[in-house]
Amino acid sequence: MDGFAEGDPVGVVPAFLQTDYGTYGDHVIVPRPGDVDPVQAAGVWMAYITAYGALAEGGQVRPGDPVLITAASSSVGLAAIQMANHIGAIPIATTRGAAKKQALLDAGAAHVIVTDDEDLPSRIKELTNGEGVRLAFDPVAGPGVETIAQGIAPGGFLVVYGALDPRPTPLPNAQSFPALSTSTYTLFELTTDAERLRRAVAFVNSGLSSGSFEPVIDRTFDLADIAEAHGYMESNVQVGKIVVRVTHEDGTV
Repeated sequence: MDGFAEGDPVGVVPAFLQTDYGTYGDHVIVPRPGDVDPVQAAGVWMAYITAYGALAEGGQVRPGDPVLITAASSSVGLAAIQMANHIGAIPIATTRGAAKKQALLDAGAAHVIVTDDEDLPSRIKELTNGEGVRLAFDPVAGPGVETIAQGIAPGGFLVVYGALDPRPTPLPNAQSFPALSTSTYTLFELTTDAERLRRAVAFVNSGLSSGSFEPVIDRTFDLADIAEAHGYMESNVQVGKIVVRVTHEDGTV
């Protein structure tokens, strides 16, 4: 591989199937961003490139734009909060229960909507002086997108980047909602395009260098405790990234 020497720290843009390249191992070769420790480096590329593609590139979010980030306690959601702040936008985060509200405020959300307790469209309108958000960034999909669409400003964007809800996802239409653009998104749109990937990496590295971006690591596990790590992930109590750590005989991670 050109441009690398033995001993260089590396991190990975995970643009591959884990079934093709497994990374649960004592020795794994992947590229790493500079100026962050190995644990934080593990939380960079998937989260920040996913957020970059939707907010900075596809959604063309600008300073002052209110942005809705649903399921915001995920690593991508937290990266999107930081990215919105970096751009000068106004991140509005959602969480189902109140237990994670303060953590999201501490992470930089301007506002947090607890959807088990508050009506989402009404609360969005309250926070945006009745206008709605410029962009909604959603990993859940399913019928809930119609509720989200009610809070999007005319001419805004709904970007769905996951499918946590396995039910069919309806397409919001002009009969029920203001005119808006809807799209799906995955980071593979960037990682398979050399020029777009170059811009994304430069943007993320700039944010890391300035301190605007700081991966949120909820908890680390040793590789020997991988089953416990998966159980913890399934509990859904985490805020941020779960990282599995391999410590070598020489003490390096």
